[in-house]
Amino acid sequence: MHFDVSWRDAVRRLPFTLVLAAALVVVGAVTGSLWGRASDESWYRDVAFGLPALREGRWWTPLSSAFVEPGPWMYLVFVVVIVVGMGWAERQLGTVKAILVGVGGHIVSCLLTVALVWLFSAQFASWHWADQLADARATGVGALVVSAVAVASATIRSPWRLRVRVLLGAIVAVAFLFQGTLASVEWVLAATIMLFVGEKFFAVNEHGYVPRTRREVRMLGCAAVLVIAGANLLVFLFPGSGPLGPTDAGDESVYAMLIGLAINVLIADQLRRGKRWAWWVAVVLGSLNVILTVVTLALVAFTDVETEGAVTLGTTLLWGLVLAILVPGRFAFAVPWRVRHVGDPDGDPVDHVRELLREYGGGTMSWMTTWPGNHYLFTDDGRSVVTYQKHVGTLLALADPVCAPERRRAAVGGFIDLAESAGATPCWFSIGTETSEIVTERGWRSVQIAEDTIVDLPDLQFKGKPWQHVRSAMNKATKQDISMRMVTLPDESFAVRTQVRAISEEWVGDKGLPEMGFTLGSVEEAMDRQVRVALAVDPEGNVHGVLSWLPVFAPGGDVAGWTLDIMRRRTDGFGPVVEYLIASSAVAFKDEGAQFISLSGAPLARTGESDADPLDKVLDALGQALEPYYGFRSLHTFKKKFNPRYEPVYLAFRDESDLPRIGLAVSRAYLPDATAGQLLRLAASGKED
Repeated sequence: MHFDVSWRDAVRRLPFTLVLAAALVVVGAVTGSLWGRASDESWYRDVAFGLPALREGRWWTPLSSAFVEPGPWMYLVFVVVIVVGMGWAERQLGTVKAILVGVGGHIVSCLLTVALVWLFSAQFASWHWADQLADARATGVGALVVSAVAVASATIRSPWRLRVRVLLGAIVAVAFLFQGTLASVEWVLAATIMLFVGEKFFAVNEHGYVPRTRREVRMLGCAAVLVIAGANLLVFLFPGSGPLGPTDAGDESVYAMLIGLAINVLIADQLRRGKRWAWWVAVVLGSLNVILTVVTLALVAFTDVETEGAVTLGTTLLWGLVLAILVPGRFAFAVPWRVRHVGDPDGDPVDHVRELLREYGGGTMSWMTTWPGNHYLFTDDGRSVVTYQKHVGTLLALADPVCAPERRRAAVGGFIDLAESAGATPCWFSIGTETSEIVTERGWRSVQIAEDTIVDLPDLQFKGKPWQHVRSAMNKATKQDISMRMVTLPDESFAVRTQVRAISEEWVGDKGLPEMGFTLGSVEEAMDRQVRVALAVDPEGNVHGVLSWLPVFAPGGDVAGWTLDIMRRRTDGFGPVVEYLIASSAVAFKDEGAQFISLSGAPLARTGESDADPLDKVLDALGQALEPYYGFRSLHTFKKKFNPRYEPVYLAFRDESDLPRIGLAVSRAYLPDATAGQLLRLAASGKED
C-alpha cells in the first residue's frame, strides 16, 4: 500500500485522481471560492444540491456540486483527501471502475439524501434538524471519494480491509453525529450503500465485515473508544448542531472534558492489550449509554422535547457501536488483571516459570507455558509448576510439569487435586511419555494426539535424494537473491514489523475462522525477546516469509534446541520460502551449537490410523473439520520433507464420561474467538467429511 513518487507513473496509473484534484482547484480559483465562502456567491444556488434545488428544477446539481467546496480550508483538506483516498481507490479498482463507483455513488447518495430529507421533514415536523436540512444546500466531493474508498476496501486483505473501513466509518460517523450537515448525511449513505456494493461485486479473496483475529478485535475496540474520545474533544473545541440537537457542551468545564478524555484513552489502551477489566468497564458504560440514547431518541422523535445534549447522545450511539464490537468479540479480552496462579511465588508468575525452565529444562512445547491466557499451579516451595487453562468447566494442563524429575509425580497429583477440589474436569494436553505413564498409573487413559517432529542437528547434511526438495528451495533462493535473517523481532524496524504482521493477518484472513490459540502462537508471542524469528528478505527489503522459533532449555539454562511456532509466507512472494527458511534456520542453529530443532506436532494430526478409543474419534473428527481451514494434516505431511524422527504427544483423561466436556474444552482452547455459528458450521463440515 504505497505510491510511486514518479510523476510519469502517477499520470499513467492515477489519471482520474489527478484530473479530479486539478478540476477542484481550477473551479475554486475561477469562482473565487478558493479564497472565500462559496455560499455567499450569487452562483452558489445554481450548483449546490438539496431539496430546494430539485424543486427549482436544477436537476444537474447532484453532479455540479461535486466540484465546489464550501470554503478555502475545505479545498485544502479535500485535495489531500482526493490524492490519498481516491488515488488509492483508483489504484485498487482501475480507472474505469473507480470513476463508475465514485461518480455513481455520489449521484445515488445525493438523490437518496434529498429523498430522505423530504420524508423526515414531512413526517417529523418538530424535528428542527430535519427542517433545517429541508432548506439547506450543499457542495463537496466527499461522497464521491467515500464511495470509491468504500468499494475499494472490499478488494484488499486483512488486516487492511478492516482498518480502512474503521477509519472511513469513524470519519463519517463523527461528521454526521456531531456536525449533521446535508453533506454528512450524503457521506453516511454513500458509505453504507457502497460498502454493500463492494462486498457484493468486488470482494474476491475475503468476504464479510467482521474482524478475523484477536488482535483485530482488540484494535477495533480500542479505535472505537478513541473515536469517542476524539469526538468529545472535537465538539468541545468546535461546537455545531447535529441530528440530535446542538453539540455545545454547555457548562462542561475544561477539567471535566479532560478527565473524561483521559478515562476513555485509558480504557482504549487496556482494550488494545486485551484486558478483561477494560472489557467489563466498556460494556457497562456502553450499555448504560445505549439505554439512555434509546429513551432520548424516542422523546425527540415522538414528542415536543428538545435536546441540548447532542454530545452525550451522539457519544452513546458510538457506544452502541462499541458494544457491537466488544460483545461478540468478548473472547479477545481474556487477559486478567493479574495472571492467576496457585501458590505464592514472589513477583510475576510468568517470570518465575521462565526461571524454572532455565533451571530444570523443558520439552519442545514448554515455552508455550509462558504465553498470555495461562494460569499456574505452583507448589508451596515454588519449585514446581503446572500450567493450565480453564474452558467449559475443564482444566486443561498444557505440556509437562516444569520441575526436577523427582518432583514430577507430586506436581501431577497436585494438579489433579486442584481440579477435583474445584469441581472441574482435569485433563492433560500435549504431554510426553513420562507424564503420560505417571497419570496412567493412577488409572487414567492416555491417547496419542500428535507427533513431535524432531530434526537432529549435529550430523545434519542436506545430501542425497531425501533432501532434494530442500536443496532445490535453497538454490532457488540464491538465484532470486533471497536471504535469511535471524532476528529478535521487537528490535526490528517498524517497516519490518508491519510487514510481518500484515503477512500473518493476511494468512488468518483467508481461513474463514478466527485466529487459533492454545498451542499455536501469533506475532504477539513472536515479539518475546527470547524467541528467534527467521525472515526471508529480498534486496528491496520486502519480507517474503516468517518463522518463529521458541527456545528449548536444557537443565542449567543452556538452549538445547528450538521449536517452530508461527510459519507464514507472503501469497505473492518467493514460492518455496518455508522450506528455505527451515533449512537455513537449521544451519544457523547448528552453527550455534544447538542439538535439534522441533518442527512441532501439527495439532490433531499424526501418522497412521486412529485407535478405537472414543476420544480418538472426537479429536479425529475435530482435526478433520479443521483441515480445510488450517491444513494441520497437510502441514504434518509437509514436514516429512525434512526427514524427522517422531516422538509421540499424548492427551490424558480420567475416563470416558469426561470426553464430551474435554472435546468442547479443546475446541474452545484452540478457537477462543469462534462464535457459536462458526462452531456449528465447523461441526457440520466434520460430519460431511
